[in-house]
Amino acid sequence: MVDVDRARLLQAVPTELFIGGKWVSSRSGETFAVVDPASEELLLRVADAGPTDGIAALDAAVDAAADWAATPPQARADVLRAAYDALIERREEIAALITLEMGKPLAEARGEVGYGAGFFRWFSESATRLHLDGGYGVEPGGQYRIVTTKRPVGPTLLVTPWNFPLAMGTRKIGAALAAGCTVVIKPAEQTPLTTLLLAEVLREAGLPDGVVNVVTTTDAAGLVRPVMADPRLRKISFTGSTRVGKLLLGQAADHVLRSSMELGGNAPLLVFDDADVDTAVEGAVVAKLRNGGESCVAANRIHVQSGVVEEFTRKLTERMASFRPGPGLDPASTLGPLIDDRQRTKVAGLVDDAVAKGAELLLGGEVPTGKGYFYPPTVLRGVPHDAELRTEEIFGPVAAIYPFDTEDEAIAAANDTPFGLASYLFSQNLSRAMRVAEALDSGMTGINRGVISNPAAPFGGIKESGLGREGSSHGIEEYLETKYIGLGL
Repeated sequence: MVDVDRARLLQAVPTELFIGGKWVSSRSGETFAVVDPASEELLLRVADAGPTDGIAALDAAVDAAADWAATPPQARADVLRAAYDALIERREEIAALITLEMGKPLAEARGEVGYGAGFFRWFSESATRLHLDGGYGVEPGGQYRIVTTKRPVGPTLLVTPWNFPLAMGTRKIGAALAAGCTVVIKPAEQTPLTTLLLAEVLREAGLPDGVVNVVTTTDAAGLVRPVMADPRLRKISFTGSTRVGKLLLGQAADHVLRSSMELGGNAPLLVFDDADVDTAVEGAVVAKLRNGGESCVAANRIHVQSGVVEEFTRKLTERMASFRPGPGLDPASTLGPLIDDRQRTKVAGLVDDAVAKGAELLLGGEVPTGKGYFYPPTVLRGVPHDAELRTEEIFGPVAAIYPFDTEDEAIAAANDTPFGLASYLFSQNLSRAMRVAEALDSGMTGINRGVISNPAAPFGGIKESGLGREGSSHGIEEYLETKYIGLGL
């Protein structure tokens, strides 16, 4: 195991709510347990917020809104840059905390710290450019001038998932703060510790009181509903399931809240006969097993052209068999546990259903005994059309391979889903690669690579995979309104 002073690490993590720049208990005094998914052992107990705590956090965000919006862009940028530097300096500590509460191998957690911190650096640079692209021109009749500028949307509610506990927070918080918005953030109940430590990092970086407020809870719906019903809230940004996203969009309609939704995915990965098979296998492994498959951009459906399907299947099965499940702090482990028993039960159920209906199991497929929510790398082929695996988001280390013959057939199969977040394709023919990429119904497509996330790139989907974009220059626009001024001379 990696030499981590677990007690000292956890002692540094706040366990209360962060409201108005202060650490406070929940109004009820209730707490809930945060558990290590690799051992099922208690890590810490944290404050369990209720509706009144959510409104208190919104009160603090509203009170701080005017001053933060009026804060010079360079000052906002300086806070984000200081927070970035602190995250990089504390990379090992934060990575170990991510591994403890989420389960991913430490090497992947270190990568998440770099990726997540990168959003603070990116948006610190964006903050100082917000007002440099405003418009000034003569209206067509020549009677007056048209002036356009940007201003922050206002207080925002950010709801983040458990699979990337740092990066999903920094991606939203960085854009909001750079734009001049204040924040109430509700992290997932499975992984609140990283967000709580992030709040302390921001406080130490000089963030004014009330600009970011953190509420942890086991009753997400009960806390979020009254906050969204309050007319002082002006934006909701949510990353999670399409089912919950639709509910939130319905609630957002009451006050016409600005809404950003990064929802479910069912990403196809296409491998054509002219692909470099070894490159395709490595890309598929990354797209499938990054984060143990618990990623909204994970390759769910692997479609392989008939000329290379046997070679690809053999090599992918061999490559996935090389992964070793185990606790993320063990350097020998290359695949961590799933987040909890509920998720493991879902993954196992999808595999069992497919096999029962005729799929061929090439690797894995059995729930191991012992502590921890582990599930082995699993490969299936011949999955029938009525199997749930074909339409459900797997969120686990399960690769299902489907053969195809023609390019049109592959595109039709890839697009046969209500989701449209990510897609991947492998081909050494540039014309085909671009032609297929343009035909795929997804917000993001990777060509000859299995990783597409980057702070400088717009992240988001189409169809039932969401609204809006995060990261890049587009991400900050989600937190800004365009103001038009008609200037008479």
